[in-house]
Parts: sequence; structure tokens; C-alpha cells
Amino acid sequence: MAKSQDWFNKLRISYEIGELNDGDLHHDPFEQFRIWLEAAATQQLPEPNAFVLSTVDQTHTPSSRTVLLKSFDTKGFVFFSNYNSKKAKSIELNPKVVMNFLWLPLHRQVIIEGTATKISREDSEDYFKTRPISSQLGAWTSPQSEVIENREVLEKRAQEFSEKFQDQVPMPDFWGGFIIDPNLIEFWQGRPSRLHDRFRYTKETKNSTWKLNRIAP
Repeated sequence: MAKSQDWFNKLRISYEIGELNDGDLHHDPFEQFRIWLEAAATQQLPEPNAFVLSTVDQTHTPSSRTVLLKSFDTKGFVFFSNYNSKKAKSIELNPKVVMNFLWLPLHRQVIIEGTATKISREDSEDYFKTRPISSQLGAWTSPQSEVIENREVLEKRAQEFSEKFQDQVPMPDFWGGFIIDPNLIEFWQGRPSRLHDRFRYTKETKNSTWKLNRIAP
């Protein structure tokens, strides 16, 4: 290994601020997720609702990007997107996705596997109305995932739509929400010597109940 990489090998953290035991976990994985999400927000971590969404396209090539969780309940986890984006097109072809929340200052991670589907247009519109005007205009402005010549293209489009929708910004037909119905939710708590605590909830297909197991790190 190149000598110039010696500093890289020294990037080690000993995870010693918490632990996770069977008795600490709520029997409902959604409630356990809420507890951890609220803890991350209470600690004022930046964007505690941000997660990495991984999808697979028609060539079986995986891709990941960071998006924001906007709501969740026992039906699933909701985020919003341009339906013409790369992630949306991948979901259309293969709805199996993975979510990864990392709250590193708390030495915590949550991995969620599930199936993504579009939510109703009515529900998407209800959320769209709560967005700042600038974000509403942004949904129209960005031809997400398409090649553009330069930054000026976006600025020009932003000005055009700002002038077009002076009174009220309607929700684009190509924009809306997805809900991820999970079949696996895993909670990870960092521990010393890389002997981390991992607990995995898996949904039983027969009765839709959740089975909890401790997993080796």
C-alpha cells in the first residue's frame, strides 16, 4: 500500500457512547424508528430525516442518492420526487429498494428494505401545498437527471416559471410521492472493538407480524 495512504489507516473511531439490548427495543419497529429519529432530532443532528435510497435499474445496476423522509406510519415511509428522475424510473422497473439512515454522532444506523409505490395524487398535492414557494417552483424548474448545458439553464427556467406562476404554483403532473412498504428494518448501534449491536425485524408473510432477531455484527 502506498505510504501516502498511512493517514487513511488511522481513521478509526471507537464506538463507546451507547448499547442496544433486547429489552431496549419496542416490539413495533415503526415505534422504535420514531424513538431513534426523535433522538437524532433532539441532538440537533443536521437533516435527521435524510437517508440514502438505493435502487436497481433495468441493467441490474445499483445506484444511490440522498433524499428526505417526509412522513411515516405503519403503512410505510414517504418521500417525494420528480417522476421522470433516474430513481423514479428505476422504481417503476424494479420497486424493491433499500433505505439507509446514518446518525453517526449517535453511532446509529437503520437499514430498511421494502417495496416502493406511488402515493395518490391527492396526498401528493396536500404535501406540495405545504412546501415553500421556492421549492414548488423548483419542482417545475429542474428536469431532474437530464443533462443540462450549464447553471444558466436552471436560472433561466426558474425565472420563466416564477413569472408564469405568480399567483399560485400548481403541482406538476410529473412530481409526487412514493411510499416504501418495509419487509425488513434493522437497527445498528456501534460498540467497541467492532462488536456492534444489530437487531433485525422481519415481517412474517402469513400474518404481517414482525419477528425480531439479534444479528452478528
